[in-house]
Amino acid sequence: MEKRLIKKDTLADIIAKMAGDVLVYAPVKEEDNVLFKVLEAGMKPLTRYANTKNAPKNFFFPHTEQMMKFTRTEKGAVFAGGEGKSPEAVLFGARPCDARSFVLLDMLFDQDKYKDPFYIEKRAATTIIALNCVHPPYSTCFCTSVGGSPTSSDGVDVALTELGEDYLVEFLTSKGEKLLKYFGDVKAGDAEVNQRVQIGEQAAREIKSHIPAAEIKPILDVNFEHPYWATIHQRCLACGTCTFLCPTCHCFDISDETKGADGVRIRNWDSCMFPLFTMETSGHNPRPTQKERWRQRVMHKFKYYVDNFGAIACVGCGRCVMYCPVNIDIRKIVEDISRL
Repeated sequence: MEKRLIKKDTLADIIAKMAGDVLVYAPVKEEDNVLFKVLEAGMKPLTRYANTKNAPKNFFFPHTEQMMKFTRTEKGAVFAGGEGKSPEAVLFGARPCDARSFVLLDMLFDQDKYKDPFYIEKRAATTIIALNCVHPPYSTCFCTSVGGSPTSSDGVDVALTELGEDYLVEFLTSKGEKLLKYFGDVKAGDAEVNQRVQIGEQAAREIKSHIPAAEIKPILDVNFEHPYWATIHQRCLACGTCTFLCPTCHCFDISDETKGADGVRIRNWDSCMFPLFTMETSGHNPRPTQKERWRQRVMHKFKYYVDNFGAIACVGCGRCVMYCPVNIDIRKIVEDISRL
């Protein structure tokens, strides 16, 4: 595994230069928010920020995605492909929690039984450069409770760790090593790697939010009808903020849109928080209230995903906690369930 050292003040220029050769997604400031966006000519990415408001899953699992085109003729329908081949790209600046979300999404979209070619193609074409968390950015961070860490390498091709005035750059995969040419020729050694290990251990100790996420599955197994489920949803607005900002939520709906003889088949993000998500053609809805929808959300993340893939479908980024307009806190829900 190759390791390099670069000066901190050169990083933005390195990524901007990279954007001249390949498509680069990077964190940029937009009004009061930090968002992942395509880095255009003349733009420099942020290299010092807490975390982005939007999760980077959008680049592999877009909010709206064209799956195919079709034209209806007298002899039947003529079909064409979707949006074309995915370009080579670099996703710069993902925090370890967000990079780990790709591993969790891979379990669903790239499994033995079902494979999503749209997602798989974009993942294969994109190299992930992560910025390790030297200091956890928010009091709402709880990555260590769900299997992650502030310096996790899960889902990462190139890892950057701030060491004083330098960055330690670790090329973790063959895909990441293709970017070696951008990062100079100053080699890093064991001393820098040991420093990174110590920084990671200290960063993990700085996380103050700890929840029994891995312990509640047996409780969920036997409490599907518990009265507790009637207490979570009472102030929920069903706005979908928690699911749309979540790095691992992946519900979608497929629809055909036509104009004259031409049409497209698209898939759009959907949410288990929405009343219409489970509405059947008959008019029956098996999840008629927010009680059943919130139960589904919790069971999916902390039981069903564990049953199916052996992993909790949460990376502890805290976005749902920070941005819920009525302050519903998944950490408190997990704590409450642990005491049922």
